[in-house]
Amino acid sequence: MNQAKAITKYVRISPYKARRSADLIRNMCVEDALLQLRYSNLKGSRLLKKTLDSAIANAQNKFDVKKEELEILEVRVDQGPTIKRSKPRNRGGQVPIKKRTSHFTIVLTSKKEK
Repeated sequence: MNQAKAITKYVRISPYKARRSADLIRNMCVEDALLQLRYSNLKGSRLLKKTLDSAIANAQNKFDVKKEELEILEVRVDQGPTIKRSKPRNRGGQVPIKKRTSHFTIVLTSKKEK
């Protein structure tokens, strides 16, 4: 089997926070990763689970494999564009606020291929 990939872009979470969830599932089989993300209390886990579900659906649709046969080859969280806002401060000033975004990439492969 070749690799199945899912990419989610412009997710409104900072890459630093999302990488905490990505580190939980790196190099796991898919079923264990789904359980880990489901019971994790982090916002990034909920968002990564959507991308993982998409990657599983892509693998099942393209290569006709079962969910039990899949494992995670790569989990990557990259920085997206930063949304810049400002907050008013005293004496007519303002301070910048950076709202960071992320890009998620999950690559799956078959267990027997390794």
